[in-house]
Parts: sequence; C-alpha cells; structure tokens
Amino acid sequence: MRRIAKMLTILIVLSIVLAACGKKDAAGVVKDLDKVVTKMESYQGTGTMTLFTGEKPQEYKVEVWYQNPSFYRIALTNAEKDVTQIVLRNEQGVYVLTPSLNKSFRFQSDWPENQGQVYLYQTLVRSILSDGSRQFVSDKDSYVFEVAANYNTHALVRQKIWLAKDNYAPKQVQVSDAQAKVVVEVKFDKFDFDAKFENNSFDMQHNLDAAAKDAKGTLLEVDENGMLVEKAPEASQNDPAAEDTASAVDKGDAALPALSDPFGVIIPTYLPDGVVYQDDKIVDDSDRSLVLQRYGGTYQFTLTESRSPDRTASLVPGELIDLGFTWGLLTGDELQTLTWTTDGLEFRITSDNLPLNEMVKVAASMQDQTGK
Repeated sequence: MRRIAKMLTILIVLSIVLAACGKKDAAGVVKDLDKVVTKMESYQGTGTMTLFTGEKPQEYKVEVWYQNPSFYRIALTNAEKDVTQIVLRNEQGVYVLTPSLNKSFRFQSDWPENQGQVYLYQTLVRSILSDGSRQFVSDKDSYVFEVAANYNTHALVRQKIWLAKDNYAPKQVQVSDAQAKVVVEVKFDKFDFDAKFENNSFDMQHNLDAAAKDAKGTLLEVDENGMLVEKAPEASQNDPAAEDTASAVDKGDAALPALSDPFGVIIPTYLPDGVVYQDDKIVDDSDRSLVLQRYGGTYQFTLTESRSPDRTASLVPGELIDLGFTWGLLTGDELQTLTWTTDGLEFRITSDNLPLNEMVKVAASMQDQTGK
C-alpha cells in the first residue's frame, strides 16, 4: 500500500509540473517580448480605432507599416467621411500627407521616438517592459497586460493590451483616463511580422500620388465668401463622368458663435474648467479670410479657422503632435501654437498658458462637428 501511495504521489506531482510547463507567467512573456521587439525587422497591420473624446464616438480605419530601422507609414481614414491622412517617416524626414488636397508637410522631428503611439507595436511593448507594477492575466487566446499609459498629449493614465499567444501580435488596446473611462480603443483585424515592402513604399511622392487616386467622397472647403462648401476631390474632377457637386452646406444644426456674418465656423464643445468664450471677429488679408475666436478665464487662448493654405512639402520646425484623428504641429516656446488641418480647413490654437493636453482636448472636441 505504501508503495502504491508513493507512486500515486509521484504521478500527481509530475502531472502538476507538466501542466505548469505549458503556461507562461508575466516574467516569461515579458522576456519573450523584449526579444521580439529587439529582433523585429518589419510589420504591417490594419484595424479600427475609435475615439471617445467628442460628443459621439469617432471611428477611423488604421493601417500601420514599419521597416527597420526607422521607416514608418500610418494611414488614418475617417470611416464616415472616407478622407485619409498619412504620416510618413523615411530618410528625408517626417511628412504629413493629405492626398485628397494633394498637400504634404515636412517636419523637423524625431517622431515617433519622442512620443508614444497607441497603434505602434514598439510603443505597446515598451509600456509593458517599463512598468514594474504591470498586471497580467492569460485568457483562452491572449496574454492581457494592464500597464501605465505614457501619452504626453492626453490625460490618459492606464492601458489594457491584448497580445496573441502564438506570436505576440497585438489584438486590441484600450486606453483609459483617470476615471477609468475608455478614451481610445484600437482593434486589429490583421497584423503580420516580417512584412515585405516595395522600394517605394515609404516614398513621399509615391504615397501622395497613389492615395490621391483612391480619394473618394467630398471635401469641405471655404469659398471666397467665407462659406463652407462641399466639392469633389481633385482626383475625380478630371473624370468626364464626374458631376460638379459644389453646393452650400446646411449648417442648421451646427454650433456657431453669435456672428452676423455668415461664416462657416466650428467652435469647441469642450473648454477647460474656468475658461469662457469672449468674442470673435473675421480677419481679411491678401491671401485668405479667417475667423478668430478669443477665450479667457483660467487660461487665455485664441482659436483661428481658415482655408488650408496652398503649400506643399515645406520644411516646418516644431513638434509633431498626435491628435488622435490627425496630426498637428506644435511651435513656439513661451507662446505656443498648435496647428492642424482637416476637411480642407486649417485650425490654430495659440496661448501662453494653455497646457498641451488641454489644447488637444479642445481640438478633439471640434472634430465631430467638422462638416456639419
């Protein structure tokens, strides 16, 4: 009996050991992730990003390319308006492309090394590796980490990351604020390591031309009278079958300031605590008209809106800022200006005391109104 009992004990212990060998703990996964990101040569992923920063969720199609050591291409397409913007990094620098307007801007920037991006694999892995108090669980198909978020332009504090068990590819990311509310969510439907790219995949002009051919839908611009109008994108205007779709936009439900002049203005739905609207005016210069809105209180800033200027591939000094729905340029030291372009319009927030994260919130609150 003793011999049988001893054998049963050995068998039970052995079965426990064998079962444990098939599972990985947090330390084992972290060790593997360090190796993966160190040896990684390229990847290509697609998915959907949803922003919960405005009055209603904004959904974007995301396409991400990376090639070692520092080539990047990220395309964001507004799912509702079918308008795409691309950020590109190659040997010549960092570019933001708006194919539907045939415009490009070149930045003096070390993006994305100077800031994290929720859709970049390197950013996600580094956040896991650097958080000593990371939380870890293993479900049926994924390793799930909850770690600190490090996005300096948002009031985001935590993020939850799902990684595939078979190859550590990202499956889903949720980034939350201090109230545990999900602000950004990314769901990948495809992610491939060791992707193969053509020689011109990261070339600026090739990307601008190729994406412009695929441009669809309508764009919002401002006419000579300061009115928002819809027009067909330039890529389709040469088509004999294309119709002239330019028409005045019905702004009946749009939130407009108290202006007697009929200027198609978009105002923020978010203001920092203690900030109030002061006044506005229309400014005409030799190139274009713009609306200037002033806000005061706890922070003071001006917000301007105008037709996007006609400039291409200019070298712009400043910091590239991820706004979620597009990318902006931050310039200045004591007096800072955040500039971004969307739907054919250029917006600027200028202030000497408004924090960057608040600038981003104000900008995001205007996005879901654009085109009303």
